Formats: sequence, C-alpha cells, structure tokens
Amino acid sequence: MKDRTQELRAAKDSDEDDEVTVNVDRDRFMDEFFEQVEEIRGFIDKIAENVEEVKRKHSAILAAPNPDEKTKEELEELMSDIKKTANKVRSKLKSIEQSIEQEEAMNRSSADLRIRKTQHSTLSRKFVEVMSEYNATQSDYRERCKGRIQRQLEITGRTTTNEELEDMLESGNPAIFSSGIIMDSNITKQALNEIETRHSEIIKLENSIRELHDMFMDMAMLVESQGKVGVAQQEKISNSSTSICTCKGNMEEHGVNQQCAHMLSLSLCFPLLSCCLG
Repeated sequence: MKDRTQELRAAKDSDEDDEVTVNVDRDRFMDEFFEQVEEIRGFIDKIAENVEEVKRKHSAILAAPNPDEKTKEELEELMSDIKKTANKVRSKLKSIEQSIEQEEAMNRSSADLRIRKTQHSTLSRKFVEVMSEYNATQSDYRERCKGRIQRQLEITGRTTTNEELEDMLESGNPAIFSSGIIMDSNITKQALNEIETRHSEIIKLENSIRELHDMFMDMAMLVESQGKVGVAQQEKISNSSTSICTCKGNMEEHGVNQQCAHMLSLSLCFPLLSCCLG
C-alpha cells in the first residue's frame, strides 16, 4: 500500500496556510474599517465644533443692527464647511451600510460583521444628533431674526401678526416691509435698514435649508431603519421642526414640498417624514 502520509501532511499545511491568509486579510480589512470609523468620528466632531461657532456668529450678528460683512462671510464659510463635511459623512456611512447589506444578503454572519453594524449604528446616531443640533440652531436663529423684524416694524408704527409676518417673508420681496411707511425720521430709516438685514439673513438660511434637504431625507430613512430615536431626541427634533414648519417658504417652484423643505431634518423621526412624503 502506498504511504500517503506526506500527501496528507502537505494538504493539512496548505489548509492551515489558507486559514492564516484569510485571517490576515480579515485583520487587515478590520484595521482599515476602524481607521474609517475614526475618520468619520473626526468629521462628526468637526461639525459639532462648527455648530458651536455658528451659534457664536449668530449672537454676534444679532447683537449689531448692521453687522460687519466679515462676520457674515465667516458665518457663510462655516455653513459651507458643515455642508461639505456632512456630505462626506453621509457618503461614508452609506458605503458602510451597503457593504453590510451585501454580506447580509449572502447570509454571512460573523463577529466582525456584528462589530461593523454596531459601529455604523453608533456613528449614524451621533451624526443625526449633531445635525439635529444644527437644525435647532438654524431654527432658533430664524426665529430671533424674525423677532427683530417684528420689533423694528413696531418702531415704524406697523403692527403685524405672526401669520402676516410669515406671509411677508414668504414673498421674498424686501420692499413689502417698507410699503405704506413714511420715511419721516432717522429712527424709521434705521429700523428699515435692520429689517432688510434680518430679512437677508433669513433668505440665506432658507437657501441653506434647501441645500441640505436631500441629506435630511436620507437621515430620516436611516433613523427609521435602525429603530426609533430616543424620546428626548424625538421631542427636540419635533420642537424645532414645528417652529420651522410655520414658515411657508416659496418652494413649490423648486419641486420641493413646502413643509418638507422647511423641516430641515426636518423629519428625523418617521412620523414627520410620513407627513412630508404623504
């Protein structure tokens, strides 16, 4: 009988080599994955820092009847940076999500896959929290700008209800604020100048909301796919959504549902999303 001991040993060694190769490849893949996780976490932290700086710029602009152009430019740069960074995070999270879905479709299950799902879920929720804080910040700034406009209109002798003011803002026409007002004093002129400034800030803000609309719709789906957001987070999102939804906005010409466009996230929990898409 032929001795096949050497063949069996060779086959065993080959199997062990293959197993080592698979383990090395898997370890390398997970190392790269964790590097990506750290990169995404860094991007989210950067957004959080920028949101805090946006709050400071908002306060500075609101404190001055005629804020300097440099401060306004710095605010626009911060908003642009938040948008760019958020788009990077969104893209990377979607890439991880697609990779996980592909493995699940092949009925693969491993400790590594569970780790990746947990990390993806954690990062997604952190991203939603940071962006909903940005949402709330933008909503608060809009309300404060609107409040200044209302007070300055009172100085000119014109009293408006909240609904009337929203209609005026919706028109997008600055001249509507000076209609029927007699320019009989410097105080009136100063009041109208500030109204124009605050109105222009609201227009920029609404442009920013429109640009982020698709991202927030994606985030709404993401949160729904992972289960409901915590009660406190839902209330925070709902409150800021309600305040922005009071603004009608001239969005239909852009093919965007008016309520949705002014909800920023504005639908980070599914019931709000259903309201927009229904």
